[in-house]
Amino acid sequence: MAQRDFYDVLGVSRTASDEDIKKAYRKLAKELHPDRNADDPTAEAKFKDANAAYEVLRDKDKRAAYDRFGHAAFEGGMGGARGQQAGPGGADFASAFSDVFDDLFGEFTGQRRSGPGAGQRRARGADLRYNLSISLEEAFNGKQTTITVPGSVACASCEGTGSEGAAQPQTCPTCQGMGKVRAQQGFFTIERACPTCGGRGQIVKNPCSSCAGAGRVRKDRSLQVQIPMGVEDGTRIRLAGEGEAGLRGGPPGDLYIFIEIAAHRLFTREGMDLHCRIPVPMTTAALGGEIEAPTLDGGRSRVKIPAGSQSGKQLRLRGKGMPQLRGGRYGDLYLELLIETPVNLSTRQKELLAEFEKSGGDNSPDSKDFFSKVKDFWDGMRG
Repeated sequence: MAQRDFYDVLGVSRTASDEDIKKAYRKLAKELHPDRNADDPTAEAKFKDANAAYEVLRDKDKRAAYDRFGHAAFEGGMGGARGQQAGPGGADFASAFSDVFDDLFGEFTGQRRSGPGAGQRRARGADLRYNLSISLEEAFNGKQTTITVPGSVACASCEGTGSEGAAQPQTCPTCQGMGKVRAQQGFFTIERACPTCGGRGQIVKNPCSSCAGAGRVRKDRSLQVQIPMGVEDGTRIRLAGEGEAGLRGGPPGDLYIFIEIAAHRLFTREGMDLHCRIPVPMTTAALGGEIEAPTLDGGRSRVKIPAGSQSGKQLRLRGKGMPQLRGGRYGDLYLELLIETPVNLSTRQKELLAEFEKSGGDNSPDSKDFFSKVKDFWDGMRG
């Protein structure tokens, strides 16, 4: 049976560019793959035809031979075909399909190749985490501090290359620098990390005695860290390039500092606002007066207590809260009144309170309203 024209198989013109041919094949490979067309008995044959067409048209020499001689170029060893069969079982089919597979899925796996030697990208160092505990005052004012970070640094003896005398690593002879080797398993080509170089694409013939060829050594480092004003609990600060050194000259990772703000004995924080519970004598709450309230900056503020204040009442001091992170504004300070009942009364004090109680009057509106509701509740239960 006569073979279909390869250009017709892919649905492109004879003047199509290499990129157009590649796009057409990628589209067909996804549409016709047997796994997606289990109910179509013709899908596998069409899929193989597309593979055969792409195997020829993707190669400049093979395409030129096909344009000149057609299918005959690959049947009798005629010019330009290099004696290779381009059919579905040809020697280069797996390579062609693997290249397209990389294009289709490499971006998602993070292993997309960019050409020969792509496996020689040096391994990036790991990121590090450091938990830094600070006080609420330090979060208010900001802070510059020195931290000691355990980790790896580039080996000074080999300048991070891993080789004695700082010699550059050599291309792996097994994978030719790709970092991967392929093995044919039936219809598919399986790609694995090169066992010789461990996927790095390079080997070190004379490992450095100081770092055993790793290009890095363990060492604690001291770093200056600036904590900005207004930082919140759980804030993450990234220091680029301050993580683990990369393997054999690879780029370093990053250092992430996680801020933990210790609990304060006077203030609690909600975003930019601060809250403080302040005890107030019963007499001051009843008659009104003034109290002196602390602020987180170490200052004091005179606050007027309205007569008849109850427990739980909040008074707001504007601009006395936390600073906004890199914003310049300040939150507010909320003072929650906690009315104190006097204890350890003297005889005279007890007499005065007894006289006050006998004097009666509508002095406790909340109590009167509450017990009125209690009476209605009990009456409803009896009914």
